[in-house]
Amino acid sequence: MFKTPDYSHITSQDCQLVYEPAEDTFLLLDALEKEFETLQNLRPLICVEVGCGAGVVITFLASLLKSDTLCFGTDINYNAAQLSQKTSNQNGMTVNTIVSDLVNALQPRLNGLIDVLIFNPPYVLTPSEEVGSRDIVASWAGGIDGRQVIDRILPIIPTVLSPKGVFYLLILKENKQDEIEDIMNSHGFEMAVVLQRRTGPERLSVLKFTRIDMTYA
Repeated sequence: MFKTPDYSHITSQDCQLVYEPAEDTFLLLDALEKEFETLQNLRPLICVEVGCGAGVVITFLASLLKSDTLCFGTDINYNAAQLSQKTSNQNGMTVNTIVSDLVNALQPRLNGLIDVLIFNPPYVLTPSEEVGSRDIVASWAGGIDGRQVIDRILPIIPTVLSPKGVFYLLILKENKQDEIEDIMNSHGFEMAVVLQRRTGPERLSVLKFTRIDMTYA
């Protein structure tokens, strides 16, 4: 129903520096499209994608909302932040991209104000020493259980998300969904599975977290 953002400007050289849009990217797009009515009813004022990469997902979200929503993309990779900005410009969208580890650069200014938070994390199981890079390796190296970066952001969610906010997280089956759900439950969030898809040997899921006591104005 909705057009995939144009990323024809991305070159082969870019793809050596920044994660190229792939199956997980398109799964997130499909999940956001499925959530379109929910997102419209939410009327978000501030949306953030952590690890924005080539900028396709946050640009797509901006195009879905077509409102006064303020959209941010963060990435620890400087080249990714630059490319995300180009992607939003290519599609006539306004996205503010920032070089940042997770949402550190947005805190404390946006604490409690983010209505939509999206994260396609580095979820691949790798040796721990591969985690922490600031180049393209940062887009996939997840360390033990592919969870070392995911586990760093989960405790931050209650602080940065608004009372009505929603958090979308893409994970691999090996990331142990049940454990993630338990962690978020302990922080006062309930989980729903928006979409699942098998891509080759990978079983990917997009999870949605909202506050258990969430109320809408």
